[in-house]
Amino acid sequence: MTAGVVWRPQAADEFLTAFAWYEAQQLGRGQQFATACSRAIERLRARPELFATVHGPIRRVILRRFPYAIFYLVEAAQVVVLAVMHERRNPLSWRGRR
Repeated sequence: MTAGVVWRPQAADEFLTAFAWYEAQQLGRGQQFATACSRAIERLRARPELFATVHGPIRRVILRRFPYAIFYLVEAAQVVVLAVMHERRNPLSWRGRR
């Protein structure tokens, strides 16, 4: 199964903020972050039920090389990205998102 992906606005904002921060730290680092996110999204699109549930039906995929995780829901034939969070942020802050 290859699922479609829908980004909630807050998750997209979190991604863009992290991208800009990494790019400001070192030219090209933001692109590396974006590539890591893209690879994680492709893995979860291919096998959305593979990754662990962390709260009810919400699942998490951890990025490689960056201290971030993508939280998502599997709904019908699509994946809904709820959050792109740094691992040191309050882990409860995404729980109210659907």
